Amino acid sequence: MPSQTKMTSFADYKLLISEHVYDPAEDSFLMAENLTVKRGDYVLDMGTGCGILAVVAAEKASKVVAVDINPYAVRCAKENAKANHVAGKISVVQGDLFAPMKSAEEFDLILFNAPYLPSKHVQDDSWLERAWAGGERGREVIDRFVCESPKFLKKGGCILLMQSTLSDVGETLCKFREESLEADILAERALPFFETIAIVRAKRLS
Repeated sequence: MPSQTKMTSFADYKLLISEHVYDPAEDSFLMAENLTVKRGDYVLDMGTGCGILAVVAAEKASKVVAVDINPYAVRCAKENAKANHVAGKISVVQGDLFAPMKSAEEFDLILFNAPYLPSKHVQDDSWLERAWAGGERGREVIDRFVCESPKFLKKGGCILLMQSTLSDVGETLCKFREESLEADILAERALPFFETIAIVRAKRLS
């Protein structure tokens, strides 16, 4: 039985969202609003979901690689790249974090709206839960990403990681600095119930 879909929009972009794919929300929009892509950049959009960030980045990027573990998200992102006339600039692949990447591949900009909410139990067959559930401390996927991402970042390149104060933003800053990256908070937004979402920015200066 085919999955149901709906339409959403951001700025002038129209996006098709499958019922099995994370629906862009405050975190997606905050990241998109603070996305600075230089003309010719080579961009990696990790956990692309419906492809919203890949589509926005593709306006100026020379190439965007969009990765998601969710096969429905891969299909959705491909359709949205076509619908927004940037399919020629976006390559969408299925995989778990950096598993599909070549070891020598390096990007100017790496984006990740991570699964950051603490969650003890995740159903293996729930693609939607995988999009937001980050394990008991909310850091299960974040810590893997922070450890692996610097290997794929060019000199002078930048990582933008979306997460929540519920999963300890300070710890993420410390871990990026341990990887010899300069790290700070690019933007943040308060949400209900004592939660703030933040974009952690990490730069490779040398």
